[in-house]
Amino acid sequence: MSERIVVASQKGGVGKTTVALNLAVAFAERGRRTLLVDLDPQGAVGHSLARGETALRGLADLMMRQISPAEAVLPTKLPGLSILPRGRLDPVDACAFEEALAAPGLLADVLEKVEKGFDLVVVDTPSGLGLVTRSALRVASFVLLPFQAETLALRTVGQVLRLIEHVKEKENPRLELLGILPTMVEKSKGPSLGVLVDIWGGFGGVLENVVPRADVYADASRRGLPVAFLGGVVSPEARRFALVATELEAAMNRLRHEGGAHEERPDRELL
Repeated sequence: MSERIVVASQKGGVGKTTVALNLAVAFAERGRRTLLVDLDPQGAVGHSLARGETALRGLADLMMRQISPAEAVLPTKLPGLSILPRGRLDPVDACAFEEALAAPGLLADVLEKVEKGFDLVVVDTPSGLGLVTRSALRVASFVLLPFQAETLALRTVGQVLRLIEHVKEKENPRLELLGILPTMVEKSKGPSLGVLVDIWGGFGGVLENVVPRADVYADASRRGLPVAFLGGVVSPEARRFALVATELEAAMNRLRHEGGAHEERPDRELL
């Protein structure tokens, strides 16, 4: 079974879809067969790739049995990366889409049909702690929380952690917090740096790598590309998610070992 990483946030506008997209690219570039799944009724992944409302078939079409699982998964030009788009969904049907995803067993069944052959499934969810996010957490292996380095976002972290704790206790004992990823960080500005210090000091599982506020992300979004796919001089931010992916893989390995047998090895001599 693939490892499923749900990217979730209580607050909107924290760069959640940017994180999901660029992290999926980074995992694929590291040789992990990766599927990016868009559960957002707004089709955030499709918008990030500059695709129109009806351009990509996907999850909604599959749920309505208009296409097969193989037809719903979209291969990309990056070897090892495929996408399950939201699909063609009329905005007036967004609520029905959310209610359908919340039906017992439906999301698990869909993912089992499309994730064969993949090592990792990165799931982008809508903002908030509603039906879709709750359903995603029920079937996830890990959850990653993008966290905007500002005071209002800091006040919502506890709410998300409470939901994760509840889902783990009552609905999905396999669920683990993979990490809290600070985003839109401006270390040159006191308030942003102060919040960053507070989150590092006040919560466990905060990643060492952060995603700064940078114009390159807006440029990539405008052009419908992951940051690492922008042409021209390679910016430091093009390598940012490779570092995040490395840290997350280490966290996944650590969490797996904590739940099972620990690796042992004999003493070794240095000299």
